[in-house]
Amino acid sequence: MLLLVLLGSMPAMPALAQPRILAYSRTAVFRHDSIPAGLAALQAMAQNDDWRLTATEDPAYFVDDSLAVFDAVIFLNTTGDVLDASQQAAFERFIRAGGGFVGVHAAADTEYDWPWYGALVGAYFAGHPEIQSGRIVVADGVHPSTDGLPERWTRTDEWYNYQRNPRGAVHVLATLDETTYNGGSMGFDHPIAWCQTFQGGRSWYTGGGHTAETYAEPHYIAHLSAGIRWAAGLVGGDCEATQQGRLVKQVLDAAVSSPMELAVAPDGAVFFVEREGRLKRYDPASASTSLVAQLEVSTVQEDGLLGIALDPDFAG
Repeated sequence: MLLLVLLGSMPAMPALAQPRILAYSRTAVFRHDSIPAGLAALQAMAQNDDWRLTATEDPAYFVDDSLAVFDAVIFLNTTGDVLDASQQAAFERFIRAGGGFVGVHAAADTEYDWPWYGALVGAYFAGHPEIQSGRIVVADGVHPSTDGLPERWTRTDEWYNYQRNPRGAVHVLATLDETTYNGGSMGFDHPIAWCQTFQGGRSWYTGGGHTAETYAEPHYIAHLSAGIRWAAGLVGGDCEATQQGRLVKQVLDAAVSSPMELAVAPDGAVFFVEREGRLKRYDPASASTSLVAQLEVSTVQEDGLLGIALDPDFAG
């Protein structure tokens, strides 16, 4: 048997384009002294994640030809009016062409007279208490930017209150527990990190990032790094799940009286209770509701059958 071996060089594989990110940190009002630490952290991320970082405070980058080479633009603690009308229009075109946006902390304290930008970032800054420890509650543990974070994440920062709650317009990734610090003004639902698909592009925002020490925290670095990669289209992640425009309202049963709480079984059946003591089951296969049990309860004042919980081993 003759074995013929041909030796030669393999054809070169075309190099993959290195993702390019623009970090913009121009300030027109307050200037955070943490910006250098933030830029240093971004440069380290670029080396670790193999993307190319361009850092600038020059608004001349915001023209079509210049923006076209970037996959995402980071507004790193920008404040005030940082782009003129023509630059704003170019940035809008960049997002509509599929570009990504990352807003860090004071990105929400930027461009108050540009409503499009307000919708892109998700919410405008309203005020803040003093820097202090507070607890973040992760609402989406699946998205790359929150996957791996503690479900209850205690850290120190300058906790922003916002002019409106962005929930519904954006997909909320994490909230603040206002009972764990002083000065919160948004109540029990205080979003602090969120994302959204926006007019053909992607927008990701985190309220953390005021202090220089923030940019040395491993959890925060992982959070920000994954947010950048998502915004640049380098990793997947659902940011439409809780946007109101993506939700469909379906009435399962209108003939109910004082419904209080429900639980969904593994087979899709919906069990719910009515205050007068009725336990009911909605069957999705037949689209019908049946009475499972009638419990004797007192309905004096606010009493009654108020809640339901299924056994973890309940099959349906």
